[in-house]
Amino acid sequence: MVENFEIIKIFETQKSTIIKIKITMKILVCISHVPDTTSKINFTDNDTKFDTNGVNFVINPNDEFGLTRAMWFKEKQGASVHVVNVGGPETEPTLRKALAIGADEAIRIDTPATDGYSVALQLADVAQQGGYDLIIGGRESIDYNGGMVPGMLAKMIGANFVNTCISLEIEGTSATAIREIDGGKETLHTSLPLVIGGQKGLVEESDLRIPNMRGIMQARSKPLHVKQGVEQSPRSQATSFEKPAPRGAVKLVDNVDELIDLLHNEAKVI
Repeated sequence: MVENFEIIKIFETQKSTIIKIKITMKILVCISHVPDTTSKINFTDNDTKFDTNGVNFVINPNDEFGLTRAMWFKEKQGASVHVVNVGGPETEPTLRKALAIGADEAIRIDTPATDGYSVALQLADVAQQGGYDLIIGGRESIDYNGGMVPGMLAKMIGANFVNTCISLEIEGTSATAIREIDGGKETLHTSLPLVIGGQKGLVEESDLRIPNMRGIMQARSKPLHVKQGVEQSPRSQATSFEKPAPRGAVKLVDNVDELIDLLHNEAKVI
């Protein structure tokens, strides 16, 4: 239920006093701090930890589509937009970028993002305290590709949930969403409070926002709150990482018969 409102006009008639109320939707966008896909990935401590040296970090692409959609609701419907991240001080430049894109406030939960459950638990605490109507997260992050957080978050706060969301419209407390399914799309009608797992298609790729100089300057004065995390024990732990096997050598063939033989007997794809 949308509970955020402001009184915009009070006027009296001979028989009664009429109060006009403007409803303001509160949106929370979950931001993951992930390596740029062009960065070279390495591991340390016997392949148990990710090596961050020399790695450029960005807003998770799926989250970026969600943030841009939130900006649309802000501009068209007057919504307020907050962004949140679970992580240490090193994630603050990513939050500042989200503020430069147009978010009103940022929250950093000062605890390591150890696994999907712990991240969902930290986000749920912020969501419940903030009374948000719509929570937008990416369907998965491109670093671990777990795809668990939005669904668990929705369960923890008792909100409706739509995953793989590629379209979202909200009118009052009613929402219409379109999501990708195997072989097609599905249109759903639901209500706030709502959690979505967004992805490419939520807005057009050409509509993604790039911070301009004015936004960057304004972001410096916008609030960035640091909140202590909820105490909890991780439910899972990564024991080791490994890189994909290097690609094999390319074989060049001179005739079709040899190609067919290799595809049939060696690659076994025909």
